[in-house]
Amino acid sequence: MTESLLFRGAKILGADSADILVQDGRIAEVGAGLSAAGARVVDADGLVALPGLVDLHTHLREPGFEASETVLSGTRAAAAGGFTAVFAMPNTSPVADSAGVVEQELALGEVAGYATVQPIGAVTVGQKGERLAELGAMASSRANVRVFSDDGFCVWDPLIMRRALEYVKAFDGVIAQHAQDPRLTEGAQLNEGAVSAELGLAGWPAVAEESIIARDILLAEHVGSRLHVCHLSTAGSVELIRWAKKRGVAVTAEVTPHHLLLTDELARGYDARFKVNPPLRTQEDVLAVREGLADGTIDIVATDHAPHPSEAKACEWQAAANGMVGLESALRVVHQAMVQTGLLDWTDVARVMSSAPARIGSLAGHGTPIAAGQPAEFTLYDAAAQGVFAEADLHGQSTNSPYLGRDLPGKVLWTVHRGYATLADGVLVELGS
Repeated sequence: MTESLLFRGAKILGADSADILVQDGRIAEVGAGLSAAGARVVDADGLVALPGLVDLHTHLREPGFEASETVLSGTRAAAAGGFTAVFAMPNTSPVADSAGVVEQELALGEVAGYATVQPIGAVTVGQKGERLAELGAMASSRANVRVFSDDGFCVWDPLIMRRALEYVKAFDGVIAQHAQDPRLTEGAQLNEGAVSAELGLAGWPAVAEESIIARDILLAEHVGSRLHVCHLSTAGSVELIRWAKKRGVAVTAEVTPHHLLLTDELARGYDARFKVNPPLRTQEDVLAVREGLADGTIDIVATDHAPHPSEAKACEWQAAANGMVGLESALRVVHQAMVQTGLLDWTDVARVMSSAPARIGSLAGHGTPIAAGQPAEFTLYDAAAQGVFAEADLHGQSTNSPYLGRDLPGKVLWTVHRGYATLADGVLVELGS
């Protein structure tokens, strides 16, 4: 399926312009005035060339919840957003807690062809928090799982969390924790604060996140194992990660695009598109997580792409499902929240959205530089574009985006995966046609 492609005049990481020649699934040359007989020539003048984006936190829903998303539809959404690899969360049915299920997810991604699908294994059987899942079997399976998470549920039992950290240390795995104390968030509907009080909605306090992060930092330090904190959302959480890194603890953390931009004020209209877990926080939290991402305390941006059918969102707030789709909008939101504000440049974006997530997830062949000899995994982005985000920009099976009707900068025009285009001139390529 590979093709010969010649992109002329792309700005590598937003800096110097160069031609990029793709042949046989790899980047053959990068330089000025390149030519190649038979190559498809693309005018990329002024487009920002970034390594293919890597999402460490995607919900693809298959198997079991195909009404919300499938591996095919989810990876099409990924390609439209500039992603060439996604890590699939295990809250499927059956739960991805065995070698058989993770190998099935891997195979579905290979057949779809739009992005590398790297399964994440559950920490506990059925994500029930009672006993460890088959961590070793998943690690040694064809899926080569290195990230384990009960995302959607906190590994609340400290003994089970300790044992999980000890187990994965043997093969340099990482436990990705959904930091939420369940007792402190029973019935929670919105960030605990002025807005939740005014709306009469049960509050989700910041301490419910921060107390689990603090505990797990100490456990990871004690065990000497790797901990990753999912969708960090509060100013206090940023300070805890900063403290842990100064101590030399092997902890990494992610922030979502929506926690970089949106606040709990949006809940005032009871629009369930803005209901998410962890909840949207305050403007002070938004500024703190931006600063944390800018100074390296927070390692990566991850989408927490969480598709739901329309009936799960078109209802009263209390009954609505948590979650937002985010693959197609992620780069544009990071552009607005971090690049346009001067907090990150395009080299930084490549780090937090490509190379660092690939490194944390031990995913070879992704997050690599745009240089001769490297795998042809990259995206071309029109940073000068501007437009209203609309349903036409969504390519998955669900439309629960918080950005519909919002003006966002930029547009992903090309995504190249394994040497072939999955997105060309802003249009998804129909693979196999």
